Amino acid sequence: MALFLSTYTNKVDKKGRVSVPANFRAALQKEEFHGVVVYGSFVNECIESCGMARMARLSESIDSLDPYSEERDAFAATILGGSSQLPFDGEGRVILPEALMQETGITDKAVFVGKGATFEIWSPVAFEKYSAKAKELAKQERAKLRLTPGKESK
Repeated sequence: MALFLSTYTNKVDKKGRVSVPANFRAALQKEEFHGVVVYGSFVNECIESCGMARMARLSESIDSLDPYSEERDAFAATILGGSSQLPFDGEGRVILPEALMQETGITDKAVFVGKGATFEIWSPVAFEKYSAKAKELAKQERAKLRLTPGKESK
């Protein structure tokens, strides 16, 4: 599965096209679908993004819930039903869905934030506010973060 690291700010053109950072694209090259899957975050004011392998895992997780529960239906509608597959063009760009751009306040610039198995796409203003709060929370809760013994890559 892809691993997304770092933060980048890229221009968004008038058609909603934005270049996905080269190392994010490289992490997705092993995937069958050459592009990204995006959906509106229900945690932050941003667009959540990942590869198809991650979406398959999310779908399996949703499928493990009671098939007739409201929770399963809500997750399926929000994540799966709200997702868009965005193929890369020849220049490594994708076209962000207009509705997601409006929902998140993305206009002429987008901030790509690697979060491990996923990455997020933010408006610069919203990310600046979020980043300050996240850094403060990480400082306060740093004792909770532990490396799992024996899990280091060889």
